[in-house]
Amino acid sequence: MQPTPHARPLWTRFLVFLGPLVLTNVLQALAGTITTIYLGQLLGARALAAAVSFFPLFMCCIGFVIGLGAGASILIGQAWGAREPDKVRRVAGTVLVGALALSCIVAGVGELGIAPLMRALGTPADVLPDSIAYARVLLLALPALFLHLLSAAVLRGLGDSVTPLRALLVASSVWVALTPAFILGWLGLPRLGVTSAAWASLCGNSAAVAWLGWHLHRKQHMVAFGALRPYFHFNGPLLKTVARLGIPTGLFFITSSAADVGMLSLVNRHGSQATAAWGAVNQVMAYVQFPAMSIAIASSVFAAQAIGARQLAEVDHVTRVGLWLNLLLTGGLAVVAALAAPFAVALFLKDGAIIALASSLLHITVWGSIAFGMASVFTAVMRAAGTVRVPTSISLGCIALLLFPFAWSLENALGLQGIWVAYPLTYACALVLQTLYFYGVWKRRPIARLV
Repeated sequence: MQPTPHARPLWTRFLVFLGPLVLTNVLQALAGTITTIYLGQLLGARALAAAVSFFPLFMCCIGFVIGLGAGASILIGQAWGAREPDKVRRVAGTVLVGALALSCIVAGVGELGIAPLMRALGTPADVLPDSIAYARVLLLALPALFLHLLSAAVLRGLGDSVTPLRALLVASSVWVALTPAFILGWLGLPRLGVTSAAWASLCGNSAAVAWLGWHLHRKQHMVAFGALRPYFHFNGPLLKTVARLGIPTGLFFITSSAADVGMLSLVNRHGSQATAAWGAVNQVMAYVQFPAMSIAIASSVFAAQAIGARQLAEVDHVTRVGLWLNLLLTGGLAVVAALAAPFAVALFLKDGAIIALASSLLHITVWGSIAFGMASVFTAVMRAAGTVRVPTSISLGCIALLLFPFAWSLENALGLQGIWVAYPLTYACALVLQTLYFYGVWKRRPIARLV
């Protein structure tokens, strides 16, 4: 199986890759929303509180594995662009073994330390036992989850975003179907209470990994698990390179989550209506930013393949296409969200006054998604060439050092709306700095392959 010359224009290949990737993000978000509704409606608020108490820690685990997936897709993209399938298998085998080992270590340490950690985080006493039980099942599910996510990243590095979408359909279907079945004891299944969603997640990700194994074997794919068997071993230098490329992405997710906690503390001072509006705006913004995040992933993959093929002029082409697609797709979606703001936030709220407040806040913050997406293209392209330190420092520095101070200062000047102005302002600063570094420094350097 060899890569074939590209007959279609780059923008069409971008769109073909983007469609399934955006659907994957939307499907994952919807599945999480549905299972959360199951917990709250079928078991009550305490069960929901027990589950979400572990969510910040779980996102830390997810953040790092998403980062490792980003690093793996870059190395595989370069090897695939260089038409070296043996290197593709070597990277894939090493990454999957490393992910499995890491997940087992995290799960083992977590199982031993989760109870004191949840207490240290101030989990309410009335939900602490259920929260610990829920966390332990999710930790047990980490090996299947890590294998699922890393397998998807490997396939995306080869330019395949359809197979990961189909695998997620398998995982989400099992997850959504089994959660109420475990809660209510359908078909003779045990009633598992608050841990139902966690057990369903374990089953869903295990089913996805099994489906991927069957599907890739049936297709005689170059990264089928059987074909990778000789490559399932540790390769320290290779894993170090994957981590160097991927950990900054994980740190960005974690830093963004921590910054949101600080921002929420400012919002909470304006009362429960402001907090409810915050939640609704964030729900809508998550969907608005899906194209931006997907375009960044696509930019990274296509740039890595171009570097592997030593088509360095194509890297500039990838950058331009990524920027234009962000302007058109993310910008278009931002316009739609702004025009339909009252209807969008009404999906999450009932009170007319809060809907009006949330709509006004969405009108302010939605435009930041365009700057966020364009800055992400620059960082993705540079990361595909192995440049991570400065782009990551810019991204993390803006989130950690500008967002909260901007929000605090603008809140004093403009009130509640000033907090939301801080988001597009921070993203605009990041875009300016990434653009200056990309065109002023990075493009003057030679680009070398990493594998």
